[in-house]
Amino acid sequence: MKTPNHPSLLISIVSLALTATSALAASDGPVKVYILAGQSNMVGIGQVNSGSTRWGAEFSDAVVSVYKGPYDPKTDYDALKPEQALKLTSFGGGEPTPYPLGDVRITRGFYQAKETGTYEFNPGYGDSTFNIMVVNGIEAHRKEIGGESLHKPVKLEAGKKVPFKITYLTAGANGLGWTSRLDVPGTLHTVVHEEKKYPYLIDKDGRWKSRDDVWYKGVITAGANKWLNIGCGASPSQIGPELAIGHILGDHHEEPVLILKASQGNRSLSWDFLPPSSERYEVGDTIYAGYKDTSPSWKKGEEPKPVDWYAGKQYDDCFNAAKDALKNFDTNFSHWKGKKYEVAGFIWFQGHKDQGEPAASRYEQNLVNLIKALRKDFDVPNAPFLVSTGCGNPGSQGPGLKIAEAQLAVDGDTGKYPEFKGNVNSVDVRNVLPDPAKSPKNQDFHYHQNAGAYMELGEAMGKGMLELLKK
Repeated sequence: MKTPNHPSLLISIVSLALTATSALAASDGPVKVYILAGQSNMVGIGQVNSGSTRWGAEFSDAVVSVYKGPYDPKTDYDALKPEQALKLTSFGGGEPTPYPLGDVRITRGFYQAKETGTYEFNPGYGDSTFNIMVVNGIEAHRKEIGGESLHKPVKLEAGKKVPFKITYLTAGANGLGWTSRLDVPGTLHTVVHEEKKYPYLIDKDGRWKSRDDVWYKGVITAGANKWLNIGCGASPSQIGPELAIGHILGDHHEEPVLILKASQGNRSLSWDFLPPSSERYEVGDTIYAGYKDTSPSWKKGEEPKPVDWYAGKQYDDCFNAAKDALKNFDTNFSHWKGKKYEVAGFIWFQGHKDQGEPAASRYEQNLVNLIKALRKDFDVPNAPFLVSTGCGNPGSQGPGLKIAEAQLAVDGDTGKYPEFKGNVNSVDVRNVLPDPAKSPKNQDFHYHQNAGAYMELGEAMGKGMLELLKK
């Protein structure tokens, strides 16, 4: 191939080559590790869909037909006479009618939705999940042997019977299955597919999209270990702020990103997460625990009564687990074997459990201790630290308001803590509280389990961290 001799074209080619080389060099840099911590809202309670329900009375006239020979995708089984056919007196539930033995088994019948909406079908359990399901002419589910389930949502009208067919690809065929309604207000599916928000979460076919440059690992809870996608919350069908945070930080860095979440629900900063160096203190005639004390409080002049816990145990459990994950980096993250890593930042999202006295009045001091302790423990003295407000009740007064004010006070721009200038940022997300009538559940301390709220929270935290990185 000849090199073009046009000067401007030559300059463009050289420029592109240098840019590509620069990007490659940057991507060879250390993996950027972000440690996310806090209580249940950091664990993640946002619903991906409405939750699954076992198959039951919505299915009718179910018949399983048995055909001889291995499954052949080119064969028109509808035109073949089965070797035998069995009407299933019990289809779905916990104990469906046992299927007869055979090579290829196909179940046919009708489905009648109770509510108009968009549905996802998950036929089978274990080996029986390897199947192809067609509902009202739409291939709703396909899972090839050795592959993963692929879904296509099906819109159905309440009370209208539509045909279904399930072709099983292995010997494990049975009548078990689950259905999810996808368009419940506030679920991630509704927010993305119906309201057309956060398009970066899906591919061109509308399926949830994994990143190949951002890995997620949860320790203690939210224990998924995979490329960033849905299902990194409290369960495989829930999300937390990590989803939006991971996308924002992944877009920012040329280097790969590890989101390492060390969190636990229903925990207080004044007791469970109490950081090292926190000392005992007195209020009136009561002494309150310092780090490692085994009693939350006791009266002056009395002996503390130990409990089966200690101040700071959750701090130790969460962050020792995070350190262990990094200590065995090549084993835990074999796709990055041989690469170096660096702790690039921390994000803290907590406060609901401290809504009482004297915990609320002590919160700011404990939070300062937490920031310093984590930086010391992970040997990153000036690592960016993002603090998010959010006690679950954004409009609350009293102790809840006091906690939010404490969380905002540690922001480096307030000038209250000069050592935090340019490296600690607080984001105020107290305005994020969705309408319970437009959410999966009425549960204000978990943002009504509204996935859209968790995406909004995550974007605020991710952008807050970017502000620190740019500084």
